[in-house]
Amino acid sequence: MRKSSDLQKVEHYEVLTTGHTEGERCVNMSNALIRAGQGLSLAEKRLMASAVAMLDSMRTPRPGECPVVRISAADYAESFGLDIDTAYNQLQSGAEHLYHRSIVIFEPSYKRGNKKIGDKGTITRMRWVGRASYQEKEGWVELAFWHEVVPHLMGLRKQFTTYKLQQASALRSIYSWRLLELLMRFKDTGWAQYSIEDFCQSMNASEKQQADFGKIRTKIIEPAVKELIEKDGWLIEWKPIKEGRKVTGIRFTFLKNPQHQLQF
Repeated sequence: MRKSSDLQKVEHYEVLTTGHTEGERCVNMSNALIRAGQGLSLAEKRLMASAVAMLDSMRTPRPGECPVVRISAADYAESFGLDIDTAYNQLQSGAEHLYHRSIVIFEPSYKRGNKKIGDKGTITRMRWVGRASYQEKEGWVELAFWHEVVPHLMGLRKQFTTYKLQQASALRSIYSWRLLELLMRFKDTGWAQYSIEDFCQSMNASEKQQADFGKIRTKIIEPAVKELIEKDGWLIEWKPIKEGRKVTGIRFTFLKNPQHQLQF
């Protein structure tokens, strides 16, 4: 039996709800989390973004707080233009797999004066959720965020990215969604530039893709840019940054097409 003092140390889970309409719900994440390897499939990204959009990003979380959100199949289906059976299946699969998904944050080696500290950077892995529950009969998923990811989602005052959930609702590729996030990080400037290493990490590019920029271009960049133009109404131009023949970075120039209408 636990002592009363032990019970006081257990953080209370709080189910959060929102009164915002779908068009008003925003996904807010720290820039570090935006740049990280998120390791999610499209269905898992939809579920996680829906959960993040239910959090109060301005409220400072309590130390060790693990907020809980509940998402119904009906709301999920409406958000992403799906039939109810597909929504049920994606919720069930998402709840099953999200518990095992990891965020991968890479911090490059740094210098002290002119001396480099270490040959390799630091790789940090952490979970998205500490608990994931699926209720088949009632058709809902309940997610309890991992406590170490919460500061990247709540109490955000600076160095964070925000976009409306509805902006990504029509996308059918995880690469398109991730590119949207990488661009929205610089929405105030209208251009974004990433090293090829950072871009590949953010996109969870495979080793074969990382070894061949042609695959990065044809499998990731071009399809993602095409879908963002067609589905979310962006005007996007991009070019590789080279040192000699080697591609070392990618630069995007973008703006929203005012004449576009959201398409599912």
